[in-house]
Amino acid sequence: MESWDMVVNFFKQGGVFLYPIALIWVVGIVIAVERFIELTRAAHGNRRLWDELQPMFESGRFREAMTRVTNSDSALGHVMRYGLSRISSARRREDIEKAMEESLIEVIPKLEKRTHYLATLANIGMLMGLLGTVVGLITAFAAVAQVNPADKASMLSASISVAMNNTALGLIVAITLLLAHMYLETRTTTIVDGLEIASVKFLNSLHERKMDPESQAAARIEAQATPAPRGARA
Repeated sequence: MESWDMVVNFFKQGGVFLYPIALIWVVGIVIAVERFIELTRAAHGNRRLWDELQPMFESGRFREAMTRVTNSDSALGHVMRYGLSRISSARRREDIEKAMEESLIEVIPKLEKRTHYLATLANIGMLMGLLGTVVGLITAFAAVAQVNPADKASMLSASISVAMNNTALGLIVAITLLLAHMYLETRTTTIVDGLEIASVKFLNSLHERKMDPESQAAARIEAQATPAPRGARA
């Protein structure tokens, strides 16, 4: 209860600028939590899928792998669909590699979306805190010049409280959201690096296996029966 009273008094003494700063903080926290949940889900989904696909690639069961990734909505499944759908038609390793690079171009923005808002909100929160501080100081000096000497101390104290509260909340918002942004950026980079590593391992497995005639024919039938991913190059 004392903590709640402390928060209420903080806002009462901080002036009107504290409310938009607090709103910015809430919006940023919501975005950060949503992105954390999505990236965690994406990382776990990719890990589970790769644990299933790796034995298939090592044993040359590319048709079975294609069936598995077709039913997956993970980022890794999206990338692997592009590569596996080109096995029967690609003449060179570079053709499959380019198709998988194209899929990464589609996947990465989905992983990064809304994360950049956190840096913007952090800057806005800090600048609004600075604005509240300046307004509080202007009010303080203007009030001191017009009131009786006996009231100057209390008036100055109240105005400085407004300024300091705005500074404090602005810095809290900026620090919190910038740390969240840094963490989410690092986590996104880790996921993207994992996708690139998985792509390289798939290409190496494909190159090493050289697919026996029976598997190659099965992959050709699968490729004809399964439509290529939307947006893939012909």
